[in-house]
Amino acid sequence: MSQLNEHFTTEDEAILLETIARWTERELKPIVKEYDHADRYPHDIVAQMKEMGLFGATISTQYGGLGLPATTYAKLVMIISSVWMSITGIFNSHLIMALAVEKFGTEDQKNLWLPKFASGEVRGGLALTEPDAGTDLQGIRTQAKWNGSEYVINGTKTWISNGIEGSAVALLVKTNPNAEPRYKGMSLFIAPKHEGFTVGKKMEKLGYKCIDSGELVFDNYKLGKEHLIGGEEGQGFFQATGGLELGRINVAARGVGLAEGALRLASDYAQVRKTFGKPICEHQAIQLKLGEMATRARAARLLTLDAAMAFDRGERCDMEAGMAKFFSSEAALENSTEAMRIHGGYGYSKEYDIERYYRDSPLTCIGEGTNEMQRLIIARQYMKRNPVA
Repeated sequence: MSQLNEHFTTEDEAILLETIARWTERELKPIVKEYDHADRYPHDIVAQMKEMGLFGATISTQYGGLGLPATTYAKLVMIISSVWMSITGIFNSHLIMALAVEKFGTEDQKNLWLPKFASGEVRGGLALTEPDAGTDLQGIRTQAKWNGSEYVINGTKTWISNGIEGSAVALLVKTNPNAEPRYKGMSLFIAPKHEGFTVGKKMEKLGYKCIDSGELVFDNYKLGKEHLIGGEEGQGFFQATGGLELGRINVAARGVGLAEGALRLASDYAQVRKTFGKPICEHQAIQLKLGEMATRARAARLLTLDAAMAFDRGERCDMEAGMAKFFSSEAALENSTEAMRIHGGYGYSKEYDIERYYRDSPLTCIGEGTNEMQRLIIARQYMKRNPVA
């Protein structure tokens, strides 16, 4: 966990969130439809996010970051996601990479990399997933072999956010493929782009447009030992998964934003669309839908803030983060579906924003661990905390 900004007050939070809300209205709403339909990377928006310090949102102030608590960070993500969910992935994946360095890196690594991460000079994400290894990270095949003077890395990563437009990744590899248990043979590197690190194809997606998801190829890619996070082999699995709690809080916050955004669009439309001589919001069938949607969105927000507060207290919160991620992502999916139904035929048209929410929301049910996996985590942790007397 990064060192929080001790001077950050509730008044500061209110000012920051109001600034972000105005920014989404002024800069994002007018262009999101055009960018999403073209699947265009928002370079101009990224420049604005750098200027606002979003790439250092959770990085400690001593390294040039904002040092935001997870609660504030979650609220910030909710606001942005209620308008344009995709762009939150551009800084979230980056911040999880930064968290791995701040939490587990050597002092030299922190002093070298974190200021560059915080400013956005170096941007990137986590390179964990492979064609045959997703949820089962221990099944990765990318290897780093020590040749006496440096590591030589070969392998392929896929579905890597910021892999194309970013300039570095936190790269999970096998340094000892014969280790048992398997996680003891895994290591995590800070991997900047240079010779031997190439970008393969861009992954085309149903939703979650505008953020690049790419295939990364490592062909005799060489790194010195100073790039090994923490300076010790065999710690990569725990370093890579050590940021999942914050990552799941982020995905939960995205789900909240989508659920609340879909609710807002549905409510607005229902108040102006008329059938049988009156606004459809006066029909009981529509009111039943809106009532459920509002409740889901509110419950998702409270679960997410509960997990974020536990994270800020320094407590283990994999159960709380799993609950928030599971419920909020399902709320996003259900609310966007119901909002599309309320819009009727117009909801299926690209002229209306709701179709984007409908396409974006399924990603939240998959990213940072599938919801099936979240159910298992929740159940196991609940039983650990509540053993039979």
